[in-house]
Amino acid sequence: MKKKEFKAESKKLMDLMINSIYTNKEIFLRELISNASDAIDKLYYKSLTDKKIKLNKDDFKIRIDVDKIKRCTLDINPADFKIFISVNKSDRTITISDNGIGMNEEELDKSLGTIAESGSLRFKEENPDSKDSEIIGQFGVGFYSAFMVSKKVEVISKKIGSDDSYIWTSEGVEGYTIGKATKKENGTDIILYLKDDTEDEKYSDFMEEYTIRNLIKKYSDYIKYPIMMEVENSRLKEGTKDEYETYTEVQTLNSMKPLWKKDKKDISEEEYNNFYTSKFSDYEKPLKVIHYNAEGLENYKALLFIPSHAPFDYYYKEYKKGLELYTNGVLIMDKCEKLLPDYYSFVKGVVDTDDIPLNISRETLQNDRHVLGIAKGIETKIHSALIELLTKNFEGYKKFFKDFGNQIKFGIYGSYGINKDKVLDLLIFYSSKKKDFITLKEYVDSMKNDQKEIYYACGETVEKIDLLPQVEMVKEKDFDILYLTDYADEFTIGAINTFMEKTFKNVCDSSLDLDTKDEKEELSKLNEESKDMLSKMKDILKDKVSDVKITDKLKNHPVCLTSNGAISTQMEKVINAMPNSEKVSSSLTLEINDSHPILAKLKDLYKDDEKQFEKYTKVLYAQSKLIEGLPIDNPTELSNLVCDLLSK
Repeated sequence: MKKKEFKAESKKLMDLMINSIYTNKEIFLRELISNASDAIDKLYYKSLTDKKIKLNKDDFKIRIDVDKIKRCTLDINPADFKIFISVNKSDRTITISDNGIGMNEEELDKSLGTIAESGSLRFKEENPDSKDSEIIGQFGVGFYSAFMVSKKVEVISKKIGSDDSYIWTSEGVEGYTIGKATKKENGTDIILYLKDDTEDEKYSDFMEEYTIRNLIKKYSDYIKYPIMMEVENSRLKEGTKDEYETYTEVQTLNSMKPLWKKDKKDISEEEYNNFYTSKFSDYEKPLKVIHYNAEGLENYKALLFIPSHAPFDYYYKEYKKGLELYTNGVLIMDKCEKLLPDYYSFVKGVVDTDDIPLNISRETLQNDRHVLGIAKGIETKIHSALIELLTKNFEGYKKFFKDFGNQIKFGIYGSYGINKDKVLDLLIFYSSKKKDFITLKEYVDSMKNDQKEIYYACGETVEKIDLLPQVEMVKEKDFDILYLTDYADEFTIGAINTFMEKTFKNVCDSSLDLDTKDEKEELSKLNEESKDMLSKMKDILKDKVSDVKITDKLKNHPVCLTSNGAISTQMEKVINAMPNSEKVSSSLTLEINDSHPILAKLKDLYKDDEKQFEKYTKVLYAQSKLIEGLPIDNPTELSNLVCDLLSK
């Protein structure tokens, strides 16, 4: 039999396809089962127009048998439509059979002899109006995945309505032969002669029953025909107490009808919850379910879940985001990162589309226009679902935001504010007035007429922030303050910059201005009168502060520290706590309460007792650092100073 060469520069194309398009060898079973499913589909669709073919779609099955002794005889009843897989360990062969439409000699030559020639795509083009068509294949390269695990491949096929059958044989890129064969019934048998095991690859594993079962569950669970396997079990022999016998039974291995393809009205909450907890290994039901069918530029079905809590590894570098991506029920990627923006990385779920070919590479998939279009639609749906949760179930939203709020914030500061408009309305912060969380819009809507800025304060907890000296006067003037307690908050505010034409102002910023014109003039006069004393205090503290001044921002506290510039005291703590970060320091101003007795004490000491004045200055500075939660430069010195002053 004369060997034919592959068309379309086969050697280069096949090498590229095997080594580049497919990076995971186990994918071959997925591809061949999908081809078998297509063959059954084609036969069914042909029966719709050809009266000679009378088939019942309900009779179609995909059957997997594992014969560990000999290659099974392919004696398939045409009434039993199935895919039949048999294994012969001694011959190192795996046979995938179907009794679908089959191929004649010309089709074998054209479809298998020309790489990237797709019979399935051609069938879809010839039958565009078939509403029941869910043919999976498009590129015509899936079959060749068999060569990743096989040193030789045989294809025996008989087309429906034909008396002749043919065998196609190839050992790889060198070419192929086509000859006559003997086959009773229509359909196709693909016989894989597995490669020998190596130190790196154990091809024998693909002949194990459990491997076949697991691969079908992983990749082909939603093939619309039942995939059945004959499995061995043991049972107590009838009439005995301790004697067991081996028996075989046929089991259906796949779910067939995926939940996301069902109508929402036919799915109970329990079904959604069970699907989510089992598929995504969660012990708690989801907070929200998003299930929809998109039709238009992109056609796809999506079933998405917002978890009730963050997984333990969510904020670890090793965590991988992404949705499961299917094409016509066949898994092509278990974590498609491109379907989710980073700020929605907590979303779990599946997407199923027929716009993406099964054989697409991971690299191509990431930039596929259909994937990008689907991602845009998914982002819109997630945002709408979160807004609905915020407006209709605020307690539930607070629970969500506690776990995933920082990821939403990262979407803002991580993109330097580029994405802020996409998620701004999802942010919530604690309000000093309301004693609860509010949105930025709620804050602005409730602002006083004379209020120019959105005030905020940062700290470890709401309770600690509430005790800050700088908060006193702002609250006394009846301004609301947003309490920022998460490490990401201040970075987020910085990236937002403005909201509804209002700028943000840290109440601990030295430039905070709440005074009237008269108050400003009075304060300026007071600082001018005390400039020598203040200058002396700055000299004592050296480079620890950039300035010392008298303030009217404080009510009961003697002193406070305020920051100048972009880095606040809280931001300093956050950045310096990060591993491998370059240490930063905020530019600080020591502010002295103009109405506190300590000011008069300082003035007296400045005139009469230089040493005591220095001690008081150092103690007040240390006190202000303690209030801010900053580390003391020299705790021993502070302790000695306090003891000395107490002993006077």
